[in-house]
Amino acid sequence: MKILLFGASGSGTTTLGNEIEKRTDFKHLDVDDYYWKKTNPPFQEKISLLERNANLKTDFKKFANVIVSGSMVSWGKEWESAFDLAIFIQLENTERMERLKKRETERYGEKLLTDKNIQQNSKAFLEWANQYENPNFDGRTLKIHNKWIELLNCKVLRLSGATELNSKVEIILNEIKRVTTLYKKT
Repeated sequence: MKILLFGASGSGTTTLGNEIEKRTDFKHLDVDDYYWKKTNPPFQEKISLLERNANLKTDFKKFANVIVSGSMVSWGKEWESAFDLAIFIQLENTERMERLKKRETERYGEKLLTDKNIQQNSKAFLEWANQYENPNFDGRTLKIHNKWIELLNCKVLRLSGATELNSKVEIILNEIKRVTTLYKKT
């Protein structure tokens, strides 16, 4: 079974993917690991679309049960029909931005106070992420995600990012059982 978890940055998709991997036989693949080159500090250099797709497809096919976390709207049309289930996580903007600010502080620590490049990149990232609900923003937005949901060739489950982690996991595990049962009947 192939599952996609996606939503705005800071909505909790990576955390949820990690937790499902811990509790099941699903392999968690985070699209950030395919989108960004491994750098120190992280998230400095992008990997080309062709290369990231090839790398993700290799790992995607390697495992029977995969849960992919992250937005794949711009990764290519083939991903619209690659999943058996998609889970869209939405979180109120103020809480999401607080999570992101905390994550930036944890990720960069003292460098966030002393390194001008990291300060600029972090500020730009937070400004970009804060535009998610702006329908006129030319980037990843709620509007774009909602349009993409209509193109997905699978069931889409919508969950609140504010729901407690264990509750979200249980909802998803129940949906996996339901979908798996449907496959066995056909």
